Amino acid sequence: HVQLVESGGGSVQAGGSLRLSCAASGNTYSGYCMGWFRQAPGKDREGVATISTGTSDPGRTYYADSVKGRFTISRDISRNILYLQMNNLKPEDTAIYYCAANTGGYCYLLKALYFGSWGQGTQVTVS
Repeated sequence: HVQLVESGGGSVQAGGSLRLSCAASGNTYSGYCMGWFRQAPGKDREGVATISTGTSDPGRTYYADSVKGRFTISRDISRNILYLQMNNLKPEDTAIYYCAANTGGYCYLLKALYFGSWGQGTQVTVS
């Protein structure tokens, strides 16, 4: 089991930037992929971005259409840290952002059901 701790959330004006970090510890991790999800009040949790961590196509990234060209997911393998750089933020990006580790494959689907380990979340507010 892997433990995930997010940081870097906060409040920013529209057009601004934030970088989220996710520190992984414990049984660190050589599964299929890691990713970022978000959940706004009254809405379902949605996939934002994933990055492949397996032996097949490592480093490949996938993004939700709503964030393509604005968000970048990356990983520091030596430090076991996952990042999400968010630029040109919009009010609709306001949500709690969660880091997750995938145990079920299908990373390109950005579906929460394939992710078995989750962080506690960090709030991002864009006004």
